[in-house]
Amino acid sequence: MRGSEARLEEAVGLARAIDLVIAEALIAAVSEIRPATYLGKGKVEEITGLITGHDIELVVMDCALSPIQQRNLEKAWNTKVLDRTGLILEIFGRRAKTREGTLQVELAHLNYQRSRLVRSWTHLERQRGGFGFMGGPGETQIEADRRLIGERITRLENEIKKVQATRRLHRAGRQRVPYRVVALVGYTNAGKSTLFNRLTRADVQAADMLFATLDPTLRALSLPHGGKAMLSDTVGFISNLPTQLVAAFRATLEEVLEADIILHVRDIAHEDAEAQERDVDTVLRQLGIDPNGSQGILEVWNKIDRFDPDERENLRNIAMRRPPERPCFLVSAETGEGVDALLAAIEDRLAATRMTLDLSIDASDGAGISWLHRNAEVLNKELNDGRFDMTVRVDETKRDIVVNRFDAVPHPV
Repeated sequence: MRGSEARLEEAVGLARAIDLVIAEALIAAVSEIRPATYLGKGKVEEITGLITGHDIELVVMDCALSPIQQRNLEKAWNTKVLDRTGLILEIFGRRAKTREGTLQVELAHLNYQRSRLVRSWTHLERQRGGFGFMGGPGETQIEADRRLIGERITRLENEIKKVQATRRLHRAGRQRVPYRVVALVGYTNAGKSTLFNRLTRADVQAADMLFATLDPTLRALSLPHGGKAMLSDTVGFISNLPTQLVAAFRATLEEVLEADIILHVRDIAHEDAEAQERDVDTVLRQLGIDPNGSQGILEVWNKIDRFDPDERENLRNIAMRRPPERPCFLVSAETGEGVDALLAAIEDRLAATRMTLDLSIDASDGAGISWLHRNAEVLNKELNDGRFDMTVRVDETKRDIVVNRFDAVPHPV
C-alpha cells in the first residue's frame, strides 16, 4: 500500500517539475467522493481559506477529476485547478523535444481537453431555448470548438502514423545489423538515465526530478567480450499514469515491445519501492508485456550506495531468493558498483538465443570477412598461414548461411 506521505511527496515533485512554487501541501482525508466537488464542503471551505491567505493562483489535486468537479472547484476557489492527468500532460508538454514526442503530447492533451469543453467556455451564454433542446450561443461555440479539436486530432494521428512508419524503417535497418536491443524501463526518477549514461558513456540528461527524460534515446552498448547491443532509455512510468498517455506513447514505447531484454530499474532505496514495482508491472501489462512471462526481464536494484554494508548484505540475500526467471542485480549507477556483473548477465542472456560457430576463411576473401562483421558477432579472429580462423556468434536466422557459405562448425562448449 502506497503511503500518504510518499504520495504527497510525489505530487509535490510533479508540481516542481514544471517550476511551480509550492505555497502549501496537505493531505485531505476523503471518506466519500462527492460527485460535484470530489471533496466535502468543509474541506472545500478550508482550502478556500488557504488560497485567500497565501494568494494562491493554482491548485493541484493529486487525483482524477471529472470536468464538472474541476469546473465547480474553480468556481469555489476562484483559481485554476489541475488534476493529476492535467499536471502530467503539462510536464510532458514541456519536456518533449523530438517531433514524435511533441505530436503525441499534443494528441493526448487534445483528447483530454475535448472532454472538458464544459468548463472551457463558461464566459459564453449557456441559456437554453424555450423548449429545453435548443442551445444558446455558448452551446454553438462548444460544438464548433469540439469540431476543430476533432479535426486537429485527425491530422495529428495521420502525422504520427508517418513518424511511426519512419521509426519502423529505422528499426528494420537495425535488425539487418546483428545488434540486439536492451530497453530500460522503470518508475520515474529510479535512475534509468544515470544508468544509461554509465553503461554507454553517453551524456543524456539525468536529474533528480520526475520525468527528467521523456523522448526515447538509443546508444550502442559495448559488452564484455567485444559484442554490441543497442540500449534504449524510455520515459519513466508512474502510478496512475493516465490511460490516454499510455495509448499516446505506445509508439514511443515500441522499443520496449521489440526489446530482447528489458532492464527494470528500481530505486531500491525508496520507501515505496515495492509499490513502484507494481506500478511498472501494470504499465508493462498495458503494453502487452507479461512481467512474469518468458520475455527476458532483468531487475536492476539501483542506488545501493545509499545503504550501509549490513543492509547491502541483506539485500543480496533477498536477491538470491528471487525466482530464476526474473533475476535481479544490485548496482549503483552513480558509483558504478555492480555494473560489470549486470553487463555480463546481459551478454549471457543475449548469447543464450544465438549460436557460436568456428570457421576458417581465406584472408583474401574481403567480401566474406566484411559480411561476417556486418551480420555476425565476431568473438575471435586470428591469422594463420594466410587464413583467418574465426569464432562468430549468429542468430538462428543466419546460421545456415554461415554454415553453408563458410563451412562453419559448432564451437565446442
